[in-house]
Amino acid sequence: MGRWEPDAQGRLLSAALELFAEHGYEATTTAQIAERAGLTKTTLFRLFSDKREIVFQGQSALVELVRRGVSEAPMGANPSELMAGAIGLLSRAHTEDHRRTGRILDPVLAESPELNERAVFKRFAIASTLEKALVDRGVEKREAGILADLGVRAYYSGYELWVASDSPSPLADYVADELSHLEEAAAILVRSAAEPATAVGSPRSAP
Repeated sequence: MGRWEPDAQGRLLSAALELFAEHGYEATTTAQIAERAGLTKTTLFRLFSDKREIVFQGQSALVELVRRGVSEAPMGANPSELMAGAIGLLSRAHTEDHRRTGRILDPVLAESPELNERAVFKRFAIASTLEKALVDRGVEKREAGILADLGVRAYYSGYELWVASDSPSPLADYVADELSHLEEAAAILVRSAAEPATAVGSPRSAP
């Protein structure tokens, strides 16, 4: 087997997903994944530290999209526009292949504490990168943190709906819709907090 295998990472991901669906994550070994992919274990471990990292191999690319979406936004964009631009760029990178992968992987994630723990780290990496990118563009840190949490929540909520749907609409449409709803909800909360409290009753009126 040659040192460099064409699309070895993609082959390992496909093999891993097939085996996880057939036998479960815990019962699948790295040797089985390598064999199914037509590669050696040496090649697998040259590319990934363990079978968990095969599943999350796209994380660095997603993080870079978020950073780039903010850093390359037009001058004069306000904080909300910076966040929405980054989340939009992230969402548009997903194809129908990613939707098919999600349909296989999501049930596996639900049953594996190890994969769930790694998924939490991935979400944190995306959110923290978005927050830092916003701060680097001059957004106040507290505001940047809130916007990053809002954007990442919209991305994940939209992704969940997209994976479950048979609609031909792209992920970006789902995420934009979720972001709109979340921004509306946040605006309502801000308005409510600014309104004077209405007394429901007082000790004097109590029986």
